[in-house]
Amino acid sequence: MTTQEILVKAGQLVLSLSILVVLHELGHFIPAKLFGARVEKFYLFFDPWFSLFKKKKGDTEYGIGWLPLGGYVKISGMVDESMDREQLAKPPEPHEFRSKPAWQRLIIMIGGVTVNLLLGFLIYAMMLWHWGESYLPTQNVKYGVAVDSLAGSIGLKDGDMILSVNNKPVENFRAIPAEILLREASSIQVSRDGQHLDIPIPDGFKREMIKEKGTLLNIRLPFLVDSVVKASEADKAGFRKGDQVLTLNGQPAYYLHEFRKAMIANKNKQVPVEILRDGDTIRLIANVPASATLGMFSVAPDKVFTFVTKEYGFLEAIPAGFSKCINTLVKYVQQLRLIFVSKEVKASESLGGFLSIGNLFPGEWDWMSFWEMTALLSIILAFMNILPIPALDGGHVLFLLYEIITGRKPSEKFLEYAQIVGMVLLFGLLLYANGLDIWRNIFHK
Repeated sequence: MTTQEILVKAGQLVLSLSILVVLHELGHFIPAKLFGARVEKFYLFFDPWFSLFKKKKGDTEYGIGWLPLGGYVKISGMVDESMDREQLAKPPEPHEFRSKPAWQRLIIMIGGVTVNLLLGFLIYAMMLWHWGESYLPTQNVKYGVAVDSLAGSIGLKDGDMILSVNNKPVENFRAIPAEILLREASSIQVSRDGQHLDIPIPDGFKREMIKEKGTLLNIRLPFLVDSVVKASEADKAGFRKGDQVLTLNGQPAYYLHEFRKAMIANKNKQVPVEILRDGDTIRLIANVPASATLGMFSVAPDKVFTFVTKEYGFLEAIPAGFSKCINTLVKYVQQLRLIFVSKEVKASESLGGFLSIGNLFPGEWDWMSFWEMTALLSIILAFMNILPIPALDGGHVLFLLYEIITGRKPSEKFLEYAQIVGMVLLFGLLLYANGLDIWRNIFHK
């Protein structure tokens, strides 16, 4: 990965988290102000020891911290991560969180999660309205699949036409790996040379899928030259737009993945390349550099395959965005469930920290990908925050529901101890997840 790609990924991650954190905290800030609770601080990122920026306006100090692990609002009279024992030791004031009715405190606490869910829905709705939705139906993958070594290990072969997973057709080709994992599939049905075959999925395969983090199945795309970089090795060899590559040094290179394999096998060599141009077979001589690239690009998949594209009007995009938001949440919960119920999915191989999240963003700035990732992270943030764990919003909600149902408020000392336990758990998980990232990226390269 180049330095530029790293910086682009990091920039997208920081911008996305900044949007999510500010809006999440606004979800707490706005109802707190509406109900007359004093908000002492509103911070993007944490500020232990010092802040990068701060400005006092009214009763609230607004600022930016230096530790980009989240953000917070400090509401007077609330047991939170600030652990302000001095304030809590005093009699409650009318402007404090603890003086407000339980139903108001509940609305304040669920405000952040509510905003994150609404944000995910709105982003999806606006994306569908602006870009529409496009996907490649599995049945339209007319040249079959290109398999990696992992897929090949269970008997899948280049050119296989995927029919179904666990005898259930998968409409969107790109959804096949997720279907294998989330449905804990035991077989894949394919068509090969006119025969229908059942490919069993052995124990341990899904674990390897997660470890590899590969695409597993790619479309088999003919290498039809779309453009040639000026003064590149391809240009010097005489390649032109529209050429269909056939072989490279006698090795099959009709499909893009075959061409890439042949290039790697012939690095630092001068090799013959057979191409088809205007119905004639032509032989070119190319110098394959150490980088195994010649400087030419294949046509995009949408020029070869029939994609299904659906356009949405503004009113159509609203329910479609809501549906996509719910489906994304359900799939995320299914993925999380695998960590606890699947024999193959291990937390040490599935969890990740900020490096893993950052790597989900593309290496080039792409607004469509950026907003899609931001919507996904917003939904994940909402779900994780509502978990009934002390120090998270869900922990506060759990205690407030107990108070509303029983009429008895947990003591502030109990809430304080619960907050400490929750913070230890969360920081432990944070260190563990990011430690796994460091281990994978430094010691397992």
